[in-house]
Amino acid sequence: MGTASLFTNLSEVEDRQVAQPVTTPEAARVVGAVRNQVEMMWRDLDSLVAEEHPARAIWGLLERLDLAGFYAQVRAVQGRAGRPATDPRVLLALWVYATVEGIGSARHLAELTERDDVFRWLRGGVPLNYHLLADFRTAHQGALNELLTEIITALLAEDLVSLNRVAQDGMRVRASAGAASFRREQTLERLRQEAQEQVERLAAEVAQAGGPISAQERAARQRAAQERAQRVAQALAQVAAVRALKETAAEQAKARVSTTDPDARVMKMADGGFRPAFNVQLATDTESQVVVGVTVTNQGTDTEEAPPMEEQIEARTGQRPQEYLVDGGFAPKQTVTTLAGRDITVYAPVQKPKDPTRNAYEPLKGDAAAVAAWRQRMGTPEAKAIYTERAATAECVNARCRAHYGLQQFPVRGLPKVACVVLFTVIAHNLLRWLALA
Repeated sequence: MGTASLFTNLSEVEDRQVAQPVTTPEAARVVGAVRNQVEMMWRDLDSLVAEEHPARAIWGLLERLDLAGFYAQVRAVQGRAGRPATDPRVLLALWVYATVEGIGSARHLAELTERDDVFRWLRGGVPLNYHLLADFRTAHQGALNELLTEIITALLAEDLVSLNRVAQDGMRVRASAGAASFRREQTLERLRQEAQEQVERLAAEVAQAGGPISAQERAARQRAAQERAQRVAQALAQVAAVRALKETAAEQAKARVSTTDPDARVMKMADGGFRPAFNVQLATDTESQVVVGVTVTNQGTDTEEAPPMEEQIEARTGQRPQEYLVDGGFAPKQTVTTLAGRDITVYAPVQKPKDPTRNAYEPLKGDAAAVAAWRQRMGTPEAKAIYTERAATAECVNARCRAHYGLQQFPVRGLPKVACVVLFTVIAHNLLRWLALA
């Protein structure tokens, strides 16, 4: 048989094979998945993350900072027996980067450290679980506050922050508590008695051996009942504080406190509705958009919040801002007078007069010198141009905290824990600004 006839026969065979359509999956000849094949994959975590990745930059900044406050609670020390603790720097870096990515769930973060290359790189193989992550986030308020001060001080030392002009703005952030959890004093007293009875009943069950429920489950139920009883007791203790904010006797009688988060208060939100929330105040350097002051309260009003924030800025940095930008809710006459006494120029809108014929920028009879100067100043085009920077800085940072860092509803309860979440948000923001400015 010649070469020509050989190739001709092959072509005819191929034509016949193509001409026959596949009628069933079993008839198709494909390469299937093989998942029980053992593979040797030689990779290190360091090769999985690009050199210019933000996670590496954040880790590098944290290595430059003094984190002694986070190590104060570590009980494992050199030269003594016991299991070593997970490095707090790793936990801190994980939460900072999680905040940058808008992740607020400890469970979700723990899962990411198992399957996401960047989070695996930050973890570096240290032992952790979601309980450890959740506890770490809310157990270091003092250390977080000191870290924020250290970051601001470092930015000042590198001339990346000037504090020439600071803008303050607040935002109401939804609390974890639901609106239906708020109860009046009589109901809270009844719930307290019921919770105490349940604690005593479960304590008696724990003391009894045997039964269909394990001792561990009984102890868990007792612990949950005790926590509920404590929350109800805390709610009862705060009824008086809520009642003191009410003006009339009828409103005082209707004072209510949440049984799940006694620190939360019903506030008017940006959309005009009323929901349980906390009041987050941020002071931002207008030139760098670095947050230089932060407070969290359960007060629904911003009145008189500017002077304490300015005092905090001075305590952190050792210097006062030259100019202070606030909206109308922050600037009663007393605030203007107080800040002016500290040689700070206030830029805030002047309230429209009830008499439309009166010039709002003309001093009123009885105005203090600082208030009169403020009114006249805000009538100038220069002052109005300066005031526009408030929206471009403070409101911009607030919007970024909501949209990018997930500060829309707190995943934790209680004012101290809420403050920790806000501090993590501000620290993450400032570290990103540090990278951008430097």
